[in-house]
Amino acid sequence: MGTRAKKKPAFLAEKLKRIRKAFGASQDTIIPLLGLEGELVRSEISSFERGHREPASHILVAYGKLAGVYVDVLLIDELSLPEKIPASPKSPGIPRINPPKRRTPTRDF
Repeated sequence: MGTRAKKKPAFLAEKLKRIRKAFGASQDTIIPLLGLEGELVRSEISSFERGHREPASHILVAYGKLAGVYVDVLLIDELSLPEKIPASPKSPGIPRINPPKRRTPTRDF
């Protein structure tokens, strides 16, 4: 574990707010839509949307499911939300590139 601060997604707050507004929800009424009643309160949603706090991974998953996007779309600044939310079919993330296979080192004795 390093002590260096992790890089925060620059557009995450804006994306979360856009998802909420796409559903015509207030900061209070988005919580049951996310399925997180009793776990989140309005002030936390506000903190997420202002970029003061970053949501835990299970909260990001809930936003992704609600919006029909992969969590990658929320976290990667180079990806935008689709025009229509919720997206159908689910909006794809970035295709993964398979890393090169690791060679087994040989020893010369």
